[in-house]
Amino acid sequence: MRRLKRLAARYGLTILTDEKMKVLGHAGGHAVRDDESFKVIYGNEPKPFSASLEDIESWLEANTAPEE
Repeated sequence: MRRLKRLAARYGLTILTDEKMKVLGHAGGHAVRDDESFKVIYGNEPKPFSASLEDIESWLEANTAPEE
């Protein structure tokens, strides 16, 4: 989780976690937010916080520039 958050931060993104679901005993879902516009750009379809960490990792790898 920390590795993904650091990777996202390099591109001006934040990984959000649904804490309410954790309190209720369910696994919390995740979403990716653009820090500049504060809009959720991934993980909000079909419902809010619907992405897993594996989904976010794949999305970040596909949608960010490779490091050199």
